[in-house]
Amino acid sequence: MCGIAGYFGTPDAPVPTEALLNDMISAVAHRGPDECAVVARPGFGFAHARLSIIDISGGSQPMSNPDGTVWLIFNGEIFNHIELRQELEERGRRFRTKSDTEVILHLYDEKGLDCVEDLNGDFSFAIWDSRRNRLMLARDRMGVRPLFYTEHNGCLFFASEVKSLLTVPGIQAELDPYALDEIFTLWFPLSPRTAFKNVLELPPGHVLTATPSGQLVRPYWQLNFPDAEGDGPFNGRTEADMAEELRALLFDASKIRLRSDVPVGAYLSGGLDSSIITAAVKQITPDTLRTFSVTFESDEFDERDEQQEMVRALGTQHEELTSSLADIGRDFPAVIAHTETPLLRTGPAPLFALSGLVNRAGFKVVLTGEGADEVFAGYDIFKEAKLRRFCAAQPDSRFRTLLYRRLYPYLPKLQNQSQSSLAAFFSAGGASLDDPLYSHLPRFRTTAGTKLFLSRDIRERIGDYDALAALRDSLPADFTRWHPLSQAQYLESSYLLPGYILSSQGDRMSMAHSVEGRYPFLDHRLVEFAANIPPKMKIRALREKHILREAVQDLLPKSIADRPKQPYRAPESQSFAGPCAPAYVDEQLGPEAIEKNGYFDAGAVGKLLAKCRKRPSVGTRDNMALVGIVSTQLWHKEFVDGGQSEVKHGLPHAVAQQQEH
Repeated sequence: MCGIAGYFGTPDAPVPTEALLNDMISAVAHRGPDECAVVARPGFGFAHARLSIIDISGGSQPMSNPDGTVWLIFNGEIFNHIELRQELEERGRRFRTKSDTEVILHLYDEKGLDCVEDLNGDFSFAIWDSRRNRLMLARDRMGVRPLFYTEHNGCLFFASEVKSLLTVPGIQAELDPYALDEIFTLWFPLSPRTAFKNVLELPPGHVLTATPSGQLVRPYWQLNFPDAEGDGPFNGRTEADMAEELRALLFDASKIRLRSDVPVGAYLSGGLDSSIITAAVKQITPDTLRTFSVTFESDEFDERDEQQEMVRALGTQHEELTSSLADIGRDFPAVIAHTETPLLRTGPAPLFALSGLVNRAGFKVVLTGEGADEVFAGYDIFKEAKLRRFCAAQPDSRFRTLLYRRLYPYLPKLQNQSQSSLAAFFSAGGASLDDPLYSHLPRFRTTAGTKLFLSRDIRERIGDYDALAALRDSLPADFTRWHPLSQAQYLESSYLLPGYILSSQGDRMSMAHSVEGRYPFLDHRLVEFAANIPPKMKIRALREKHILREAVQDLLPKSIADRPKQPYRAPESQSFAGPCAPAYVDEQLGPEAIEKNGYFDAGAVGKLLAKCRKRPSVGTRDNMALVGIVSTQLWHKEFVDGGQSEVKHGLPHAVAQQQEH
């Protein structure tokens, strides 16, 4: 895992200096504290900050081919690099290092832009080919590793994080009002848009090529599902047969993600997904596994008992970190500095602190269970959509209350829920059965209620832009032919997963402390296999992830194997409005700061803050609104007013010292 930055210039563009490359890469030194290097040639410049994990002595970057005509900088890991190397050597290729970086160089030399199709990994990389006067940017299929770019003064600048781009003279941070509208509706900006006006992300599964004549962005991979009508590719296969192949794929995905020249740990949440990964690793290697978890002071959010049950069952060496309201409030400015986007949830904050614990324990790599809920239909939203369709067809069914209880077995832990509110929720969606966003409309509409706090000026700048219409327009042509569950899975896997889960809760929080997260459930072979599994084998009645549970039931204690999904949540409004609220809340949410930045209505914000301070808990909309307002104000302070000061506070001490000298 690393940080990359660079530029590509047209012949008449001013040539950026090596000093600028050093500034760009210094801004993301937390991504690679072990080694930094730059290379500058006419027309291009590359910079690299390295977190050494594979071939520690020989994998330095930027790396070139022997004659120096092709250069590469690479962030991430290629998990099948051993197999690819063997194939390349059989074709006569000779290697100077044992790194996965050199594998990419050789593949590019053989296959050009199509080299990405052979890679199984989490990556973003840049290749400069002087023979063709061409820059290539590429990003992994699922969007695990970030890559951003912008044009300025005739140059294309790119980097792992936007803060690198902001070191370029003349590039200034400005909030994109359309992105704000999308975040306050969908939770994330629609790719390639980012929170920063005129800064784009390279979408997952895409390649960008740039030459003096222009740029082209094209997909090389897209998640696809079988048509709902007709026989799918797995027609005629038994459940046992599919479960066996699923298990084999999952074990191999876990095995190749253990490839590392440094120790590998694992996150253990206490839920099904991380428990499966931990159990699989224990089957693969006899070594004692180090596991890490976050716990909460409040029983409403805590899963300590389930975590400890898995620790006892698997015999891992375990460390836990307890997150409090005060911790979340304290860490939130650094969280926003690393996510580089406004947030509606505080969930990233405990994960930011957890990666700090992992770093202090001496680990650079952890396996996690992210992706299973998207790939195998584990979220409540999938079952909610199924139940809403049932309620639309059977509005007077006497089974409704029983089904609510089956759907929400953790309901006693949740506050502000009632049978009447559930009945209202499940009765609301019948009129939109044909909407391609049907499964997610209740969430999007609830979230969009937070836009009531936007200022008049921002509303006018947004105008008649409709984030939901933009989302519908971005869907693939085949979308309407898929089963409703497949449609819902696509929305989660192709939008929310890369747009929020893997970025704000994933890469940005782990790499804030120089820790690489690896995700076996997001191996593209497993993702493609799961997409072809019939929907009825993913949700059986209201049992989520049915086929996954069947595939691994012998690996886990029965209480964990049968445990319903417990959504990961963290305390929200009380982190900013309770007795332990940080001092910056009054500063950033006061009328003067709100009016100066211009994003929100000062009067409405004042009333919301007073309401949250008066009540120990508030509803979903108000929780999200307060977090969204706080995070947007912090974003403005960090990137528009500030100087990225909070990023240093989020770094390991050694990296902060490196930036100071």
